[in-house]
Amino acid sequence: MLAAAREVVRVCRELATCSEEPGVTTRTFLSPPMRDAHARLTEWMHRAGMSIAVDAAGNLRGTYPGASPVPPLLIGSHLDTVPHAGAFDGILGVVLGVALVDLLGGRRLPFPIEVIGFSEEEGVRFGLPFIGSRALAGTLDDEVLARTDKAGTSVRDAIASYGLDPAGLPAARIDSALGYLEFHIEQGPVLDTLGLPLGVVTAIVGQSRFELTFTGSANHAGTTPMSARRDALAAAAEWIGIVEAEAVDVSDLVATVGRIEVEPGATNVIAGRATVSLDVRDAEDRVRQAAVERLLAAAQRVAAKRRLSVDVRERLIQPSVAMDHALTAMLARAVERSGSTVHRMASGAGHDAMIMAARTPSAMLFVRSPGGVSHHPDEAVHEADVAAALAAGQYLLEDLTRHG
Repeated sequence: MLAAAREVVRVCRELATCSEEPGVTTRTFLSPPMRDAHARLTEWMHRAGMSIAVDAAGNLRGTYPGASPVPPLLIGSHLDTVPHAGAFDGILGVVLGVALVDLLGGRRLPFPIEVIGFSEEEGVRFGLPFIGSRALAGTLDDEVLARTDKAGTSVRDAIASYGLDPAGLPAARIDSALGYLEFHIEQGPVLDTLGLPLGVVTAIVGQSRFELTFTGSANHAGTTPMSARRDALAAAAEWIGIVEAEAVDVSDLVATVGRIEVEPGATNVIAGRATVSLDVRDAEDRVRQAAVERLLAAAQRVAAKRRLSVDVRERLIQPSVAMDHALTAMLARAVERSGSTVHRMASGAGHDAMIMAARTPSAMLFVRSPGGVSHHPDEAVHEADVAAALAAGQYLLEDLTRHG
């Protein structure tokens, strides 16, 4: 099993070279390097006995036939990356799926297996995540297809430019499946801190994302008395401190201001406008929603006190998503049978499984992230942990063969 794990790691690192930028890994929705990633994965899928197709959303789909014409087990994750990414986020789940099929050595199970490399999950190019899995769920509507990137290219145009036909999107939707399984690096420090290789995901936390713009008055930094200032950046800074305090006070809640843009942005000018992002997450929707209400109210209070205005724009509201109880229980048994300790945990990051869960029973298995590093070139995995994930995957396939 360690040899198979070593090959998985090698393939992931090789695919990391399929990039829009030399020396780093950046691969966005239907960019030219996606063709290279498809070509390399297709070669391995063929060797494993799979038939390959690319659907109208650019998802790479390899199907391994079963002994009976029944709905398939889906195994997948995403092929796109954030800018300057690591080698394992997303792609590990796809490569592990192909490796599991390869390990069957041509043996047919009672059900087919379809391994899916989703074309987009990160939301980098169009500011909207899960384009690939939305296609399978049948939720790629006209509003999504009309979204544009910084160059003014729409999702629909990007699909056509890649040589695919947007009219074929309805055919990408799955009608039925035995279930959906996603392997993914944890992207956090919990498993590493506990010294555990694997984590069984019970739910994916809900997310609320907003953009807030504090508007005051730009003026000369040297001649404007402190009492006369309407400093948008100072207001944003005060509010950012409130955001951090809220998350510290509420157990398991996380809240982040990850981006700030200041105008006019000169050292000798008081900021007249400051635009900031807000990202709030919790496994309990009511907790998340209550925190958001408090934080937005706090922004209004800060603005009023400082004689500013604040504009709030909602960017994303994603409810928490529970994984399927029965399939997750089978996955936990598979982890235990493989010799690993079963640790159940919520995912603080969004994943394709949260989209797929609306269409079919879904489960996720986390693989330890050494140091908790992710979305960074230093992202890594232990080969022994990958071997443990493969072993758990094999036991799950056995269990599904008996009871699926």
